[in-house]
Amino acid sequence: MLNGLEVFTTVVVGMLVGVEFAVAFVINPILRALPDDSYQLGRAHGGRMLGAVMPFWYIGSLALVAICAAAGGDHVDTGLAVTSGAMLALSVVMSVALLVPINNRSKTWTPENRPADWREQSDRWDRYHYGRVAVLVAAFALLVSALV
Repeated sequence: MLNGLEVFTTVVVGMLVGVEFAVAFVINPILRALPDDSYQLGRAHGGRMLGAVMPFWYIGSLALVAICAAAGGDHVDTGLAVTSGAMLALSVVMSVALLVPINNRSKTWTPENRPADWREQSDRWDRYHYGRVAVLVAAFALLVSALV
């Protein structure tokens, strides 16, 4: 049973990290290459779509890592698992404090109502997101190390 939980946790957290990595290094650069209106509309749509799913995915990932740390016994390196969980918790705090406020504004923008500094706000979100991706990659590496 524990082995199945570890595999499930690794897949869920790994997919979260993969999606956030792809947003930073694939999706947003593709959108950035489009004309301004298309770029902004694409980001607004992505913000609405991922903004609806990610809170559950982040909290679910954190809960799964906590369960693995608590239930792992001698099989799991509890210190690494707890550190991974702490980094996931940090990513949640970063999200709520830094990224969500920008996302909540930008997901409602259209070419007709966007503020004059919409690009600067999008660039700020990207910078915060790069930091969050770094935290997530480290958390995932620690999780995998804890479970092998």
